[in-house]
Amino acid sequence: MKSFFKKPKSFNEMVEASVRHNWDRPALRNYGQTPMTYGELAVKIAELHIFFESCGVKKGEKIAICSKNQANWAVVMLAVMTYGAVAVPILHEFKPANIRHLLAHSEVKLFFVGDVIWDRMTEVDLDVEVVVNLTNFEVLQSKFPEPAGILRRMDELMRNKYPAGFGQNDVSYYRDEPEELALINYTSGTSGFSKGVMLPYRSLLSNVLFAAEAEPQMNNLSKTVSMLPSAHMYGMLFELLFEITIGAEVVFLTRLPSPKVILAALAEIKPSVIIAVPMIIEKIYKQMLLPFISRGSIKMLLNLPVIDQMVEKNIQQRLIQAFGGAFNEVIIGGAAFNREAEAFLRRIKFPFTIGYGMTECGPIITYAPHEKTKLYSCGKVVPRMELKIDSEDQYNVPGEILVRGDNVFTGYYRNEDATAAAFDDKGWFHTGDMGVVDEDGYLYIKGRCKSMILGASGQNIYPEEIESILNNMPFVKESLVVDENDKLVALIFPDLEQIEEAGISQAQLLGKINESIALANLELPQYCKISSVEIFPEEFEKTPKKSIKRYLYQRNKR
Repeated sequence: MKSFFKKPKSFNEMVEASVRHNWDRPALRNYGQTPMTYGELAVKIAELHIFFESCGVKKGEKIAICSKNQANWAVVMLAVMTYGAVAVPILHEFKPANIRHLLAHSEVKLFFVGDVIWDRMTEVDLDVEVVVNLTNFEVLQSKFPEPAGILRRMDELMRNKYPAGFGQNDVSYYRDEPEELALINYTSGTSGFSKGVMLPYRSLLSNVLFAAEAEPQMNNLSKTVSMLPSAHMYGMLFELLFEITIGAEVVFLTRLPSPKVILAALAEIKPSVIIAVPMIIEKIYKQMLLPFISRGSIKMLLNLPVIDQMVEKNIQQRLIQAFGGAFNEVIIGGAAFNREAEAFLRRIKFPFTIGYGMTECGPIITYAPHEKTKLYSCGKVVPRMELKIDSEDQYNVPGEILVRGDNVFTGYYRNEDATAAAFDDKGWFHTGDMGVVDEDGYLYIKGRCKSMILGASGQNIYPEEIESILNNMPFVKESLVVDENDKLVALIFPDLEQIEEAGISQAQLLGKINESIALANLELPQYCKISSVEIFPEEFEKTPKKSIKRYLYQRNKR
């Protein structure tokens, strides 16, 4: 472990020490391209600091980033934090109207945006002072003329500020305080409903320290493949920020991370640790392993004593090599994992583990190393955190999972009511998840006490938001959106009076509703789209408060 980890005073101090120590080592690159070194990264950060200052950005003001994964995303993110501004990473999957709303809600001053996203936003009026192309750092829009000139004169401005040239000793970053706001991360959702999670620097620091404790073998010779959305805390923290603090190299998959693309990249790069969501591992299991182990001869061998262990070892080694062969473990999180796949991977002793976390915890809550984890568990509460089950018997009766500690956020930005509802008077954050723990402290998730649906790639999907759209469609009286095999299904109770007035048949009704669904899907993020519709002949059962009893309509996953 490097010396700058021992008594870190601030997150930015760790970044500064790592940049200086690893000056000539590779830092960031897009897959298939030449990497930039930590020294080159430092120069880009210094240039952006000049740009921020020239644009009048003050410490604590907001700078947003919205793009698919790429090295420049990381450059801007690091520049924002080391300058002392507040980063607002926005999911590139959001629609233009969503993005505009979030920029306004978070009071953003500068906006760095990817080409594809910007092309979709040409008709959207943005209330920000400057918009910059994240790919080539060209000014796209500005309320005053200076920014474009600043970027064109950057070489001159750098020479004026650093006449002897910019070197290691010139690296000096803003010193953050533990409770100071580092970033606002908006939960996945549709326009107007996303909540801005305020994460202080202590949360980032605690999560980075956890990663160092969990993966002590990682150092400045390590590599990581970034395949999860950088705007998600899971990917941002464990595929980027931690790696930067130890001087590792981060390789960004800029293409759609299909199993074929992922396996090719892993085989070439040979990462030291692999961060994944269940969907990725499940696809590899179904496409690569399941056809093989389903063969009659292999199934027979897997049922023979002694022979089964030899076959399992062979499958394990093939899978490890397919993942690059140099990793310590695969860490899976962000959604529920397929139990059949988990059981088989445990059987062959594949080195993987499942963690549990939330955006509100920046993100980690529980974890166990692969050699100590338990089947269907998501580990034990991590250092600097406390966890308890709100139940009369936490070992046998599921209750809501409550947490508190250094990782926990400070509240929802400009949303006092949501913040007050999230915490009790003793400072416990109510996660909205149900679970139990065993006598060794291992957590087992049993379900959700909130209605939120966790998408296959880790997105938070709030069904009420989609239902509010469906309920406004013709011939719909009320609706429920449920998750079935990672697909969103709309359960519709039709407006019988409207149907009678329109004089349409039941067969015509489904066609009309599907037409409306198709139009609604055009405005919804990809992970919120409705895949199918079911017509219910009677009203949904409700509580005395007239809320639908959602648990009666849950669907089994996988």
